[in-house]
Amino acid sequence: MKKIVVIGGGTGNFVVLKGLKNYSVDLSAIVSMADDGGSTGILRDELGVLPPGDVRQCLVALSDSSRLMRSVMNYRFENGGLEGHSFGNLLLSALEKVTGSFERAVEEAGRILFIKGKVFPVTNHPVRLKMILNNRTVLEGEKEIYLSQQIDQGYKSIYLEPYAKANPRALDEIMHADLVVLGPGGLHTSLIPNLLVEGVCEALRETQAKKVFIVNLMNRTGQTTSFKVSDYLRELNGFIGKDIFDYILVNKQRPPKELIQVYSEEGDLVENDLSEDRIILASLLGELKESSTSDLIKRNLIRHDPKKIAQEIMKIVDHL
Repeated sequence: MKKIVVIGGGTGNFVVLKGLKNYSVDLSAIVSMADDGGSTGILRDELGVLPPGDVRQCLVALSDSSRLMRSVMNYRFENGGLEGHSFGNLLLSALEKVTGSFERAVEEAGRILFIKGKVFPVTNHPVRLKMILNNRTVLEGEKEIYLSQQIDQGYKSIYLEPYAKANPRALDEIMHADLVVLGPGGLHTSLIPNLLVEGVCEALRETQAKKVFIVNLMNRTGQTTSFKVSDYLRELNGFIGKDIFDYILVNKQRPPKELIQVYSEEGDLVENDLSEDRIILASLLGELKESSTSDLIKRNLIRHDPKKIAQEIMKIVDHL
């Protein structure tokens, strides 16, 4: 059985894991610990726990429990003192308090959800993501970085505070993998934070595993404005220290013009500007139903299809 390790943040990891869990593979997720927005941020600040949000999404993606249980994990309270909190975040935080370990909490939650795979925090240390822009503005935390419209003007540095060492079990997963998958996900908020943890880039350079980068569908205005595939690679390789990717998975399917226009303020489609053999062009969009323009806007998102991504990854695995 081939071992696949997926590295990233919540939503990106969710899509890849949801598709791959239907195959006979040894599946692991390594998750960024830089999340500090919404429910996760409040729980971090008030309880001193590690951020549960991205991990929760990975657990739900891998869960083989009932649809009801998966819905409960993602249920978000709409009023009262718990307004804004998801049940899954509260459960993970409670388990961390009871067990005394976030990693143990994730293991126990995995048992409750009957997950098909394993989930590991990239570090067991509490960290904050920070960025210093060229204009000397300091962005404090993942949330501020995510909301910034100035990053594409250049930044001096992006770092974790305090400096964090990698979870040894996460490094072990990378070193023993047959295939490592990075992305999709926010470049500065989901992908790079993993690379800033001591030991991760070294493991990625040294592992014998093949590596695949799944490119985002959309750029983010003010952050990766007009980025092409080569721009994403240049940015990632700058942190990793070398170009490690054996395969680069790029979407070739264009969504309806009406939907692109809806997203125009948020960002533009990522274009491929490389013609190398390692580029895999595939139709990766989630289902878009034929409907009126207004209905299209309300009901559809530009997003990856878990099944299509998994199919392309398994084609790679079959040739390992």
